[in-house]
Order: sequence, then structure tokens, then C-alpha cells
Amino acid sequence: MALSKQKKGQLVTVLLSLLIVFVLTAIIVGVCILGYTISFVNGDVAIDLDAYKNSQDQTSIIYALKTPGDYSSAYEIARLHGEENRIWVDLADIPEDVQNAFVCLEDKRFYKHSGVDWMRTIKAALTLGRSGGGSTMTQQLIKNLTDENQATVARKFNEILYALNLEKNFDKSEILEAYLNTIPLGSGCYGVQTAAQKYFGKDVTTINAAEAATLASITRAPTKYNPLLNYDNSKIRKEYCLKMMKEQHKLSKSEYEDALAYEIILTNSDKYVPSETVAKTVKQDTKINSYYVDFVIDSVMDDLKEEYGYTQGEAYRMVYYGGLKIYAAVDERIQEAAESIYENRTGFPEEADRTEDGSNGTKKKVQSGMTIMDYEGRVVGMVGGAGKKTINRGLNRATDAIRSPGSSIKPLSVYGPAIDTNTSNYSTRILDFGIIVNGQRWPRNYSGSMGSEDSYVILQSAVAQSLNTTSAQTLKRVGIDTSFDYVTKHFHLTTLIEDGDNTDKNFSSLAVGGMSNGVTTLEMCAAYCTFGNLGKYYKPYCYYKVTDFSGKNTYLEASTNPEQAISVDSATIMNRILQTVCYGAGGTGYGKQVSNFTTFMKTGTTSDTKDKWCCGGTPWYCAAVWYGYDKQEEIRANGANPAANIWSLVMNKVHEGLPEKEFTYSDGVVQRAYCAESGLLAGDGCTATGSGWYKASRLPATCDGSEHAANKAAAEKDG
Repeated sequence: MALSKQKKGQLVTVLLSLLIVFVLTAIIVGVCILGYTISFVNGDVAIDLDAYKNSQDQTSIIYALKTPGDYSSAYEIARLHGEENRIWVDLADIPEDVQNAFVCLEDKRFYKHSGVDWMRTIKAALTLGRSGGGSTMTQQLIKNLTDENQATVARKFNEILYALNLEKNFDKSEILEAYLNTIPLGSGCYGVQTAAQKYFGKDVTTINAAEAATLASITRAPTKYNPLLNYDNSKIRKEYCLKMMKEQHKLSKSEYEDALAYEIILTNSDKYVPSETVAKTVKQDTKINSYYVDFVIDSVMDDLKEEYGYTQGEAYRMVYYGGLKIYAAVDERIQEAAESIYENRTGFPEEADRTEDGSNGTKKKVQSGMTIMDYEGRVVGMVGGAGKKTINRGLNRATDAIRSPGSSIKPLSVYGPAIDTNTSNYSTRILDFGIIVNGQRWPRNYSGSMGSEDSYVILQSAVAQSLNTTSAQTLKRVGIDTSFDYVTKHFHLTTLIEDGDNTDKNFSSLAVGGMSNGVTTLEMCAAYCTFGNLGKYYKPYCYYKVTDFSGKNTYLEASTNPEQAISVDSATIMNRILQTVCYGAGGTGYGKQVSNFTTFMKTGTTSDTKDKWCCGGTPWYCAAVWYGYDKQEEIRANGANPAANIWSLVMNKVHEGLPEKEFTYSDGVVQRAYCAESGLLAGDGCTATGSGWYKASRLPATCDGSEHAANKAAAEKDG
């Protein structure tokens, strides 16, 4: 049906109004962006090239303290020279052929633009990058300094602003010098000096046009055009670079022909003769640091990013080249004790030498990681792998291996919350029988049994024996949401998944530790500390503070403010329960206690036997151990849990020579006799009794014998 003139007029009015609103909005937004752009570009220096250059040769040092808190007792344990090979060279010492090779190949209008080559940028945008990148050398320098490489419009916009600002505050020679000293050139080389040494065994001051073109060719794709790895690709790109240099009048015809004919001698060539001069100038750091030092480095970098908003690249440069003084919290005596066990693989089962099927005879070693802490958050020792450590900042299994905890999760997800919410107590009778999950009876115990509907055990025994059925029954009482809340918010395990198809808010993850991802020894150790320090959670720390080289300015400092994860009464009761794991004859950690020191413990094994755990502590220290293969497969060790063996070996060595010490327990917890049949406090008629620990404010009722008769009648009926 045709619109009336009135309705047509109304429609036109609406459309015009929308158009006007759109245009006005675009103008306002455009004006705001323009104002911000002008302000930023003409404002203060966004990236200080002088400060960056001056920071290149400042070595950061990591110290340990002989006496905690006494910085006068500090002694050096590591110097950080950087894993990236960097040597800064002044532009005056870089040959013109090198400068010209990069400019001709990467940014031929470098000396004409103001930081952005708008012709290249527009062309790259219109062709979606098929015509080549639009970034100038100034923009590439921004990426090298900020480590920002995301392919987003926002990142590109910021890069342009930084480039324009840089060109406003520094001249072309300063920008070119910084570019040539920071450009990544493959094989861990950053800058033309280290690249010249790596590929030609020469100082950059001595290389010629052909060699300069070879270096410049690497920038486009550091692996594809790496002359040591892909010589043919490098040669083609080098010849193209020389052609660009000739066309832009940086090489005469004869110089171009000489460069094409020049034979490149690389450091992997039979013709290469090593230079003693270069060998002396190449900075090498051959010391392999401990896993603890690796952890300190990573932690400081993470904290710099969080505290100051640094990028990964900025944090890295601050740690390795910022001249920092880092005071580590390590106890070197404890670290050495743990390392001696791990490096020599003492106590590791024979299965560690099992040969892979179909392999060429190489052996596949079982692995492990361990974290040791005191009860106020201090990480005193850490080992991230078994066997000799061969690289710096490789895989640290104590912090990076996220593996399913098996039954070691139960005190955190089930029994701790049950005690803390007064859902259960030390002697609560729990049905040793699986629950119904998705129409099926689940789970089975590690022995393979599923119990029965008339089989009960008290909570303490269920924990000591690590029964899966009772854990599921108790979790059903506590509730999935409450359990998940305790694990993630009270005990601060950050690797669990809350939502989605792989969520850990389920019985399998929380009752028996069969998680989608898993946990780390670092976070498990910090969580278990709550059972030894009256329920307080401390965020783990591995350094006391980080200062500048003078020590006058402090950048970072450890915080030791605790939060009450569970009540002091609940922590005391859990401590008492977990002691029976290694002292009770039926405990899964029986005999693994530390000699002469009260010990609490919980072991864990996943249902597929691919991961084994042991977590526990003494009045001095708490520790967590994971044991398994890097590429998950069944662990075939017979006998005691290997993680418990390792835990016991290390912790006994750690405690050698330490004075006597006992746990501090809550005055609100009392010891009482309980009836083994009812789980209530023992009455006059109870003949089978045990001794348990209870909150004085919430004592169970006293057994009057009626429970005995009820249990007997049920047994006779079933029989």
C-alpha cells in the first residue's frame, strides 16, 4: 500500500534526523580523537630512547639473605645478563652499508616521513596487507620496544601515535640507532652487533655491503631468512636488498656487482675461522640458575606488569637490564636439600628408566615438582624437575605443570569445608557407598570396591584411607557451590574452571580431584599451609623486595597480610585428622612422616593413575609434591605413593638439625572419646570407642545406645 504524503514526510524527517545525529556524532568523535592525537603527539616523550639505551648495560642481581629481614646479610646468588643476546653500538660505529641496507629494504622514505609513511599505510590498508606491511622503521621500533604485536586497529592506532611522538622528540639518527640495536635478527640476536657476531663471527664495524644485506634480509621473517637455517632463502632476499640499494643510489654499479659476487662465509661453514677478538667480546652467561631463581624472575616480571602496567617486553627488559636488586626469600639450605634429592633422582622408582615403545632407545624419565613454604607465605624452596637442570627458565613443574590432584584435593574441597560449616565432625559416620550420578552409582574406591549401603566409616578414617565413596557422600552434604567457593575463594586455587562445558563445579572434580585442568604444587602448598597455621591463608611470595641499583627506590615489596580461610577450630581439627594419614596403620601415607616432628599429610592418585601427589607439613614447613610424566600416561610404580616417598626424603633432609617445635592448636578444640558405632560422644554403654577432636562449642550428642540397636537391627535385616 502506497504511503501518504504525510507519512512520507514523517519518514524523511526521521531519516534526516538520524543522518544528522550520525554526522554530529561522527564529528564529535572525530574532534575528540583529533584533539587526543594532537595532544599525545606534541606532548611529553612517550618512549625515552636515552633511558632505554642507558639501561642496556645495567646488570640486575638477585640476593639471598642469611638472616630473614636483615638486608645487611644479603649475598649474591645470580646475575641476570639476559637470555636475549644484546650489545648496544653507537650509530657512528655502524657502517653506512649496514644503515643503508636496512633503510633501502625496510623504509626507503625513512628520512622524509615524520614517523608514518601514509602512502604505504593507505596502500597496505586497501590491499589488506597483500602489498606488504605499512609500518615504517620508526613504527617497527615502537613494536620492538613495547613488545606489542597484536593485529588490531587499536594497537595500530597507538603505534602511529607513538611513532609521531617519537619523531617529534628525537632526530632520525637517534631513531635509526635504536632501531639497529633492537631489531630481532633470529637465533636469539637483537641488534646488528650480536647478529654480525652470530652469523659472520665479526664485529659489525667490519662487515661489508653483502653481509649488511644478509642481516637486513632477516627482518622480514627471522626464521625463513636466517642464513644459518635457510641459506637459499637468505641469498635470494640478500640479492633483492642489494638491488634496492643500487636503485636508491646507495651502491654504485661496480659496488653492487662486487657485493653480488662476494662469498658469504657463515659461522657454520667449513671455511670459517673463529676470531679471538669477537669471542672475547661476546657476552655469554653459561651459569644455569636454580628453579627458585627462575621462579623469582618470572614473579618479578609478573608483578611489574600488574603494578606498573608494563608489557611483557618492558618487564623483561626491566628485570634483565634495569640494574635491579632483587632480594629473594629462598632458604639456600632448604633449596640445596631439595635439589640434591631431585638432581640425583634419589628414591625415584625404577620405572623412570622405562623405554618408550618404538623409540630409538632413548629413555623417558618420570618427572616431579615440589614447593616448600613456611606458614607465613614465604616460599623457602622449589624444584621444578628431576635430573640435572640444563636450561634457564625452561619448564618449571612446580609452578607450570597444572595436573589433576586426585584425592589430595579432598581436604580442601570436601572435608575442610564440611568441618568449617559444621556439616560434619571428626567422627561423623559416613556411608561407604557411591552416590547416584547421571543414573549410575559412583565412584569406586581406589581398591576397586564401591562399599555397600550398610557400610559406614567415621570421617577421620575415611580421610586416612582416602575413600572416594565417603568423599562423594560428604560433598553431597556440603554442596557443590559451597565446595567450589572454598577451593577458589578460601584456598585460592586459580586454575579451576567455573563455567562452560569443562567446568570443575561437579562431583568428579571436587570429590575425587578429576579436574579438567588441575592445580600446581605452588598453590596446593599455600592452601595446605592453612591446616598448620590456624586457618590463615598467605599469598606465596619468593622475594622480599625489589629496588633500583642504589637501593634508594623500592619498586616492589612482598605483602604478608593473611586472610582467615577457615576458622582456627576447623584448622586444628583438620590438622589432627590429617596426622592420622601417616600415623594410622590404614593411612595412605603411613610411615612417611618426618622423624621427630609431628606431621600431617594427604596423598592423592588420579583414577587413571597418571598423576600422584603428596601434600603436608610439620610445625616448621609445608610442602606439596607432584609426580608423573610430562606427557601423561599411566604410572606403573608399585608399593607406596612415589610422591609421598619424595616428600618424605626431602622433608626429612630439610629438618635435619632443626630444634624441636610443635603446632599451635586452638584452645576451642577439645579431645573426647567417641562411639565407633554411632560416631557420637561415647556413652556408658559404648564398648567400641576411639578418640577424636571437636569444637568445644559444637560437641556431638552423647550416645545412649539407641544407635547400637538400630545398627544391629539393620544388619540382621540385611543379613
